[in-house]
Amino acid sequence: QVHLVESGGGLVQPGGSLTLSCSASGSIFKLNAMGWYRQVVGKEREFVAASFSGGPKTYADSVKGRFTISRDNVDNTVRLQMNYLRPEDTAVYYCNLRDLANSREQVWGQGTLVTVSS
Repeated sequence: QVHLVESGGGLVQPGGSLTLSCSASGSIFKLNAMGWYRQVVGKEREFVAASFSGGPKTYADSVKGRFTISRDNVDNTVRLQMNYLRPEDTAVYYCNLRDLANSREQVWGQGTLVTVSS
């Protein structure tokens, strides 16, 4: 029912900035967390940042202070502002929507590639 679409990936120089966007279609869960994960070939998918429906936001230690997650459009869109990008930030970034009332209910976007290289 709910569909997530990411956009904004691309190539950026080290130290540069990039903003990712994720839009959700349809009705989302009443209590939810909407955020971002990333995955590199040969590695497990890792948490990046999340915005909870109640207001709090959380970040992985590796991006804290550099990335900022925000939510708008009546909680139907989340954005990830990425600053001071590093080569190790290179990955496919996936949007994620999780039902906080049912931890096994979640939706994933198709992924968008972010490449940080000189």
